[in-house]
Amino acid sequence: MPQPWLKKNPFMSMWLSAANRAAGLWHGQASAQAKRHATAAVTDATTRAIQVWSDALKVSKAKSAAKRKR
Repeated sequence: MPQPWLKKNPFMSMWLSAANRAAGLWHGQASAQAKRHATAAVTDATTRAIQVWSDALKVSKAKSAAKRKR
């Protein structure tokens, strides 16, 4: 006697294919968004670090003493 759960089911096959496609799309969207956020975080951190170091290394001009009129 053939086992009914071993028979091919075209509707289940279509449903699983659609579910797999949807999962693949979701995975692609999620990984792309995570990559965008990571890139933005690294860019922001780099910009801030460069700003801090460039401000720290700036040569500040000492204010010259006010010239007195004689």
